[in-house]
Amino acid sequence: MLQSTIATDPDGGGHLMKLSIGTPPFDIYVIADTSSTLLWIQCQPCKSCFKTKQAIFDPEKSSTYGNITCSESECRLVDEDSPQNYCKDNPQATCMYHYRYVDKSYSIGEVAKEAITLKSTSGTDVILKDIVIGCGQNNSDKRAGEYQMGRVGLGHGPLSFISQISPYVGGKRFSYCLVPLDTDPKIESNINFGNGSEVSGKGVVSTPLFDIEKSMNKYYVTVRGITIGNEFLPFNPTETLLEEGNMLIDSGSTLSYLPQEFYDRVVNKLVKTLDPKLELINYVDSKNTTSLCISATTISKAPNMAVHFDGGGKLQLTTERYLFRLEEEKLVCLGIRNTNKKAFHSNHTGVFGRNVMGNMLIGFDIDREVVSFKPTNCIKMPSVGGANIATHPFSIFSTCLFYLLLIVSLSC
Repeated sequence: MLQSTIATDPDGGGHLMKLSIGTPPFDIYVIADTSSTLLWIQCQPCKSCFKTKQAIFDPEKSSTYGNITCSESECRLVDEDSPQNYCKDNPQATCMYHYRYVDKSYSIGEVAKEAITLKSTSGTDVILKDIVIGCGQNNSDKRAGEYQMGRVGLGHGPLSFISQISPYVGGKRFSYCLVPLDTDPKIESNINFGNGSEVSGKGVVSTPLFDIEKSMNKYYVTVRGITIGNEFLPFNPTETLLEEGNMLIDSGSTLSYLPQEFYDRVVNKLVKTLDPKLELINYVDSKNTTSLCISATTISKAPNMAVHFDGGGKLQLTTERYLFRLEEEKLVCLGIRNTNKKAFHSNHTGVFGRNVMGNMLIGFDIDREVVSFKPTNCIKMPSVGGANIATHPFSIFSTCLFYLLLIVSLSC
């Protein structure tokens, strides 16, 4: 099984996954994003790049870097919003990509192939050749922390990191365990790829992934409602039909979102369960975003939530997952906002952000079209190289199969 480490960004930009790129290997730290596809990093020569404390990758210093031309099949797999009209007149030109995100961040650059280095569970370096990447020379990321160097797309499109490495690891499946957002950045958890990454055992809640073919390379699930205390609130008003695939699982989003009508019902119920003496505040931060907050350092009687999935699964959300603290302002804020405050494609769709993923082992099995959740202390998970893969019932077989596939793939 292949692994990588993942930790919080010291500047709060997100959870950063570490891997190495090029020959000789160059360490990079990229946002782990389940809602995007291509792995892209900032590259020299950089015409316009966001500020970072890390070195910027120079492709000229890597012996395994190679541009992809317009005539190559990989270029045709680049997302449709990437302008490829110039390719019709010059098929030998370098393939370009142009990615934009809902917060108006973007990356523009060249499409290339490069060697990627990950570690196996035994701690051995494993080199994966000819992985398609984006070499960004014009980038803007409004949420970027100063240690971020790009993004790794963990969606299920053909150019996603998951799809490209699947022949090496035995299938399109992976799992990660995110430490809570306020965790010391020096504390790492793991992201696992392929056979052996399955999430199983006591406490697992699984639900089908919404139609893979219709989901635009992203991971959608169907949520039937949320329980607050002992009261169940349906996702849709009772007189309307429940829309399938109504929640996006997005590790690239810091907070979570609900459609306006459902959000209002959830907030109203939450407020009714709290001490009426507590003062409610609409707090506006330095980025001009508004959060519903309570003037307090702790909330002793806040109720737990439970998310009800299609198929009958029920996932418990403790207060640590849906509330967050602003220590200096002495506020406790709701980590859920309404979709009207974010540029979503549909106001009928919500988002599971990484705030509710803290201390949760989450496994995506694209081949089986299932996602699984398991409450886990991610801080205490074994680090890369120290994982005990013998605890998995198919670990010995999976490990042997992995190395056999790796030898065959690299020899071709």
